[in-house]
This record gives sequence, C-alpha cells and structure tokens, in this order.
Amino acid sequence: MKIRVYYEDTDLGGIVYHANYIKYCERARSEVFFAQGMSPTLGEGSGFVVRTIDANFVATATLGDILEVKTVLLTLKNSSILLLQEIWKEETKVFSMKITLVYLHAKKPSRIPQVFKEIFTSF
Repeated sequence: MKIRVYYEDTDLGGIVYHANYIKYCERARSEVFFAQGMSPTLGEGSGFVVRTIDANFVATATLGDILEVKTVLLTLKNSSILLLQEIWKEETKVFSMKITLVYLHAKKPSRIPQVFKEIFTSF
C-alpha cells in the first residue's frame, strides 16, 4: 500500500513522527480487508489486538514522500499471527516491525476465523 506523507504526519522539522509509522502499518493491514469488501472484525466484541511490537526505525521519511508498506506473514497459529511489516521510500527501508496480533471474541483469545486466515495467507 502506498502512502503520501502529509504535513499532519510530521514534526516541526518535516520528519515523520515515530508513532505514524505504526499507524501506516495498521492502515495497510486494514486495507487488505477493505479491498475484499470486509471489515477486520466480525461484529461487536471480535477482532485483532496487538500483543507485541518490535519496531526498528531505520531512516527518516519527510513531508511529501511516497512510502510503501509491505507485509509478510511469518507465523499463523490458531488465535495469533506474526507479521513482518516494512515501510520503504523507493529503495530505502525506513521502518520495520514484527507485530503479533491475537484474535479476540467476547474479550477472550479465540480461533481466527477461516476467512481471516485466508486473507492473511495472501500476504
């Protein structure tokens, strides 16, 4: 998924604020579901929550840059998933993170629905 860096994404020096890289990755994950005409939830009380994030800030992105978020499935278990997400500015890696998501239903870890597993295996 491609993202343009806007003024609201940056600090006073025009550099992307660190938390926005995580937001860009979240948007990319959500867009995969939206592109399938779905939501990343199956109704109230179900959906994915973040368990862990291991983030690495490699380079800077600045106002006006076009960034690309790339996602790779590393591990898919019954109720959790491990993804590698990287943000690139042309040929330069700007950010990478490993993120573990857990699927909850009624506030308890639950099996990831098959339809969601199919979407994640498309990464």
